[in-house]
Amino acid sequence: MTDDFYCEQALSGKTPIQVVAETAHVLAFHHTRPFWPVHIVVVPKRHIPSLVDLGDADISEVHQVLAVVRDIAAQVTAEHGTARVLTNLGAYQDSKHLHFHVNSGEPLRHG
Repeated sequence: MTDDFYCEQALSGKTPIQVVAETAHVLAFHHTRPFWPVHIVVVPKRHIPSLVDLGDADISEVHQVLAVVRDIAAQVTAEHGTARVLTNLGAYQDSKHLHFHVNSGEPLRHG
């Protein structure tokens, strides 16, 4: 497997996912190994390396991802009273595909 879980597994259908929201260009789903009680991942369907490296993508594609992040964060906040939105870069970014974590609650495990 490469270092892009989202293209290789989630978007390809190799790993089953529980979809939360989907548009023509964006997919949001429950994390397959959640770190928080509420842990939703939002990804572009097209490969974009990261927030600081858009590859050949246009900024409008990032705007489409952020629109879904905003909607999911609003839903999580309405349901749980609080939410976090997180993206990782560099060595912190395990999967080299732009993705945002929308989460709520205390960590389920350490590290």
